[in-house]
Amino acid sequence: MTTSEEQHHLYKYYVEPQAVSDLTRRTLVLVLAGGEGSRLKNLTKWRAKPAVPFGGKYRIIDFALSNCINSGLRRIGVLTQYKSHSLIRHLQRAWGFMRPEIGEFVEIIPAQQRLRPEWYQGTADAIYQNLDIVYRHEPDYVLILGGDHIYTMNYAKMLAAHVQSNAELTIGCIEVPLEDAKAFGVMSVDEEYRITRFSEKPAEPEPIPGKPDLALASMGIYIFSMEYLTKALIRDAEDETSQHDFGKNIVPEAIKHAKSVAYPYLNNKGEPAYWRDVGSLYSYWKANIELCDIEPELNLYERDWPIWTYQTQSPPAKFAFDDEGRRGQAIDSLVAGGCIISGAKIKRSVIFFNTQVETGSYVKESIILPKVRIGKNCLLQRCIVDKGTVIPDGTQIGVDHKEDRKRFMVTDDGIVLVTPGMMNQRLHYERD
Repeated sequence: MTTSEEQHHLYKYYVEPQAVSDLTRRTLVLVLAGGEGSRLKNLTKWRAKPAVPFGGKYRIIDFALSNCINSGLRRIGVLTQYKSHSLIRHLQRAWGFMRPEIGEFVEIIPAQQRLRPEWYQGTADAIYQNLDIVYRHEPDYVLILGGDHIYTMNYAKMLAAHVQSNAELTIGCIEVPLEDAKAFGVMSVDEEYRITRFSEKPAEPEPIPGKPDLALASMGIYIFSMEYLTKALIRDAEDETSQHDFGKNIVPEAIKHAKSVAYPYLNNKGEPAYWRDVGSLYSYWKANIELCDIEPELNLYERDWPIWTYQTQSPPAKFAFDDEGRRGQAIDSLVAGGCIISGAKIKRSVIFFNTQVETGSYVKESIILPKVRIGKNCLLQRCIVDKGTVIPDGTQIGVDHKEDRKRFMVTDDGIVLVTPGMMNQRLHYERD
């Protein structure tokens, strides 16, 4: 299928705005936010992956939730499980502006062992154990999202395509390099984008016909017709051999027994749109650093598609001193409110709120999370510094990886993770 044919297929669906509004009101969104995020190592030691800070002021989950609000989807349940305190606290602070009396809500659904003494056995089991809550909202369609990816997407367009194609399952998908596809669910489609095969994290991903270096990967975004989802979850729960997972069980069965359609996520040029899985330390670091580009793919300044979050009450960022060799400055960087850059230099870095960097220090290509204190004459490069860490005067990190490994975590890509515990600060806990 050529590019022009793909675009013709994808954009053939047109629904009047009033009809789209009706569809969104009949849709319930369920955000799976209970993941451990173990590949982020110590960043998820005390917090769930969706609660990890991103982009100077946000949490990862803010992107999926903002997509919902901007798409007109305002009936949302967030399913939590793993170390969920900071996530729940953030949801209460940032997303409490919804108006339940007019049918808007972000409802927190913690793991409650509603049907059995075990915790959720998989993503499908998480929904199954809360089917009574889903029934209460009487949706015709259920949109299921992961709360741990960075992207901006209009779900209403995907919903319209799902309805008009008479599909029982629609899966959001994106083209990824063949090697990277090993970490995703990979699908094959026919000319009408009906899914013919699906493999979860295959050792040898199947390439897209005519694009031998690319595969069609699942974004973990599913739209189900409620009637089919109910039957599929009940059938899966009764299968003792199932892992009760959407990618491993529900989706493969749907391809066999129901009309399952892929929805490629494209930008206005008909090309794969921005979408990042920030599941590893390197991908997390890289996605943040990309925001420092002059024209980043992810535009946080788009007024028509704002990213909502909890706003800390902080003063504006301050850059102090204008003396030669002692000038507070930030170049190609994002610096959040409440920060004081005092005679220090910041280059191509993301500095989260209420952070202070002292005289003579140089921070380069680094992600500095909230409330960090960097002392005088420090050098940090290609680092991720976790919330609340205090960096003593004269510290060098990211310069000598052999020395770094004695105290910190260093990835194969040369990214150094620094946490309070690694600095012998707060021995029994770290802030979330």
